[in-house]
Amino acid sequence: MGASPEEEFRDFVAGRAHTLLKAAYALTGDRHAAEDLVQSALAKTFARWRRISEPEPYIRRMIYHDFVSDRRSRKRRPEVVVAEPPERSDFAGLESEAALRLLMRDALLALPPRQRAVLVLRYFEDLSLAETAAALSCREGTVASQASRALAKLRELVPDLWPAAMTGGER
Repeated sequence: MGASPEEEFRDFVAGRAHTLLKAAYALTGDRHAAEDLVQSALAKTFARWRRISEPEPYIRRMIYHDFVSDRRSRKRRPEVVVAEPPERSDFAGLESEAALRLLMRDALLALPPRQRAVLVLRYFEDLSLAETAAALSCREGTVASQASRALAKLRELVPDLWPAAMTGGER
């Protein structure tokens, strides 16, 4: 006789929770917010566990939808409008991988939630255009345009990390 649904769910969480948390952290940039996203998705999933044939894509989709929703993004970090952009530091002296990760995290956090979700799905999770569109319940063209805008914004925010050919300028 097989394991009970509760045991199956417990085994799934034990084996996949860390991976789900990493993806949620890439979206939020905040460990507590990431834990909240994953916990909420797992709680909803448990209630439907017996009817779900492929739980990981189901949970991931729930995480991305919850993250992108206006209700969550406004509650977590309201937009602050300023007259002029803040001063930028000189990033030419980046030498450590940790500094680079922090720099990229801050740049990702500056993106709107949908653009950030597209980049995480496409480049962190390595999903195809079609898979990303399916996960976000939108068209492939929307994914492509959001990715293009997000990458352009990252190039603008952190120009020293991109080769001159990719930014359109000379360095």
